[in-house]
Amino acid sequence: MSNQSYGPGSPKSFHAYPRGEFDLESGNSSKVRRSKNPQSEPLKMLKSIGNRFYHFYKLHPVAIFLISLSFGVTILIVLSVYESRVRMMGYRRVDDLRVGSGSYPFANLRNLVMVAGHSIYTSNSCGKIDREDSWFLEPYQRHPGQAATFLSHIREGVEIASKDEGALLLFSGGETRRDAGPRSEAQSYWAVAESKGWFGKQDSVRSRALTEEHARDSFENLLFSVCRFRELTGTYPQNITVVSYDFKGERFAHLHRSAIGFPEGGFFYFGTPASPSVKEAAKKGEASVRVQFQEDPYGCLGSLHHKKLKRDPFHRTIPYPNGCPELKGLFSYCGPVPYPGSLPWTQ
Repeated sequence: MSNQSYGPGSPKSFHAYPRGEFDLESGNSSKVRRSKNPQSEPLKMLKSIGNRFYHFYKLHPVAIFLISLSFGVTILIVLSVYESRVRMMGYRRVDDLRVGSGSYPFANLRNLVMVAGHSIYTSNSCGKIDREDSWFLEPYQRHPGQAATFLSHIREGVEIASKDEGALLLFSGGETRRDAGPRSEAQSYWAVAESKGWFGKQDSVRSRALTEEHARDSFENLLFSVCRFRELTGTYPQNITVVSYDFKGERFAHLHRSAIGFPEGGFFYFGTPASPSVKEAAKKGEASVRVQFQEDPYGCLGSLHHKKLKRDPFHRTIPYPNGCPELKGLFSYCGPVPYPGSLPWTQ
């Protein structure tokens, strides 16, 4: 009797029954059922949905387009509402912190009186205010009587503010002249008012007279002062009064006011005359500037933009609109037509 080896080198094993299931009673064998792959089911379902969508699109393409458009618009509306709520919550948090820390020192004031600066006082003595050599003047400003016009603007701003206990007086103008050093137009005007004892209105005006020291042109005089008002009061002005030259009335009261969308009924302009020796030349020059602002209301293009860059010799960083977040869109807007977004005074 031979011994049969069953090791690795042994012959192939014999299968008593064919592969698959074998029915002992009937003697029949059946194929083994392969288990379904569970991972293929979602793919088949997606494929089926895709096929149905494709056939529906073939039959009703317009309906699919309208449904897709409606879905997209809905998503945009939801995102816009969400963004607005997040932004407003951020504004409220900032306002709450400021109110809690008492950082709105003029929360009771409601109206703005803005005096637009035109030069920088450079004399070491405040006793020479009405002399041209005490001010840094551009060539077109060097004529008799020019210094007196600056003094007139300061006096009128103080006078107007003294008649309105709810007004904040702002002198506006940045460090616009390199050779004048790091002195702002606004600080010059405030210092002149101080040296003059606020023209007899010190007790009623001085405590609510401040500066806006970044404006580089007339449009920024207005816009930046509105933002500065918001920084100091926590609200936006109900009424705005601008003091400058009489020949600039159209520029401020129409072009600049329209550019920021401020209501005409709450905007007032007080103009003083230019020096008689340059009155006609001033009107002619103003006509040219008005045309430029008509074409470029926000001074963000061409010659107006380049002029602003030249009036920032010390590269001062403009802090706005940090203090007036509701105007962020307006500050970043540049176009030939008025800003289309909502503003605090148009809501």
